Amino acid sequence: MQLKTSNLKSTNKTFTVALLVFFGSLGAQEIIQDATPEVKVKDSVVNSTRVKVEGVAAVVGDFIILESDLDREIAQLEAQGADLEGVTRCELFGRLLESKLYAHQAIQDSVLVNELYIQSLVEQQIQGILGQTKGDMEGLLKFYKKDSEEALREEMYEINKNAYLAKEMQDKVINEIEVTPEEVRTFFNEIPEDERPTFGTELKLAQIVVIPEVTQEAKQAVIDKLNGFKKDIEENGSSFTTKVLFYTEDTASKPTGGKYTLNRKRPRMVKEFRDVAFSLQEGEISDPFETDFGFHIILLEKIRGQEYDVRHILIRPDLTQEAIQKAKDEIEKVRKMLVEGEVTFAEAAREFSDEKETKFEGGQLTNPITQDFNFELTKMEPELYAQIQDLKDGEISPIYQDEDRINRIKFKILTVTDRIDDHKADFAKDYLKIKELALQDKQIKAIEKWQKETIIDTYVKVNGEYRDCEFQSNWLKNQ
Repeated sequence: MQLKTSNLKSTNKTFTVALLVFFGSLGAQEIIQDATPEVKVKDSVVNSTRVKVEGVAAVVGDFIILESDLDREIAQLEAQGADLEGVTRCELFGRLLESKLYAHQAIQDSVLVNELYIQSLVEQQIQGILGQTKGDMEGLLKFYKKDSEEALREEMYEINKNAYLAKEMQDKVINEIEVTPEEVRTFFNEIPEDERPTFGTELKLAQIVVIPEVTQEAKQAVIDKLNGFKKDIEENGSSFTTKVLFYTEDTASKPTGGKYTLNRKRPRMVKEFRDVAFSLQEGEISDPFETDFGFHIILLEKIRGQEYDVRHILIRPDLTQEAIQKAKDEIEKVRKMLVEGEVTFAEAAREFSDEKETKFEGGQLTNPITQDFNFELTKMEPELYAQIQDLKDGEISPIYQDEDRINRIKFKILTVTDRIDDHKADFAKDYLKIKELALQDKQIKAIEKWQKETIIDTYVKVNGEYRDCEFQSNWLKNQ
């Protein structure tokens, strides 16, 4: 029996979008205890001692899947804009079974959980949700049918922990898989010629970026301001967290009061930030220091072995109008030289561009997904596409004012250095793309093999209407 997605249960839209943006799989991922007393019916809640039998859709190892879990999974996908037309509930249910299988096997293999990371993630999620729902904790608890914030946090911890385990286990299965050049060639040659993929139009792009220079006076003003914060906290007992909420320009950490958890063995944040954080004593506030993102002060709250809980305030120096105009004048001069043929784009990039990542490549942009210089037109970021869509090969774009995480203002010009029209896959031209397809094919086969072997060795029970599903994997082996 095919269970269509058109029969989805309605979901409370007030909180669904906010919740699902932050949570991964929102299924109730309770772990069944080794010794479970007599099963009794109690509302629709499932805990370690009582379950509503008709609400349990499946059991995978130590995990249960409730009927409501699938509805939440579908609501999550819809909130993210996924197109579920033609996708059956059976197929989505199989996805839930897979996630529980990964999590169960991760526990069997003693995959370690970074508890501080999970706790930090829960805190970020709660603060983020409350930020979208105007701090309505009561409504959040009502949506989740929880009596207290503590109960909500416990459930969110389990959800995140099991999602973490599933991801770690999946990575463990495929991380060491590689493909040799001969395997890539064999993979390509085994594709019938009339079935070989077609790659869309691809462009090679280059850009020159000029960034307004920050004056020493502006830098010193920020240093003085941060020193004032430090003095007020140390001498007058002011709250570091309050100053974060009022002054920090790090929007990512502002909802959590500027908090990050650093690990000596797993680098996070830029080197300058880590070096300062790891040099502090508990309760100590650093002097102001500079990174590419601006100026910071750090409060070290707690050291737990290799884990450092820190809070920080980030402030970026102001740009003067004179500096902005000087940068604009310079890029206008560069563009004029290019249009008049006085210099090549690559030469101009190496001489004038302020973007370290591209200037020594003649301004050539690297595709962050494929790690080569080719950008497929239909998969290009909308903002970049809008800037180059009308450019002819070799033509110089107008001057664009842009920004990024580091720079409030930057000016840039772009050009198309090469164009490859729609074409069927060619081994020589498209080797990197074909290699990626070959790797994905090998990973899929490894996952299928792992699932087949692991399902055989794992207790799996599928209940009710889902026993009529035609799964790709052998989930019904015990039926």
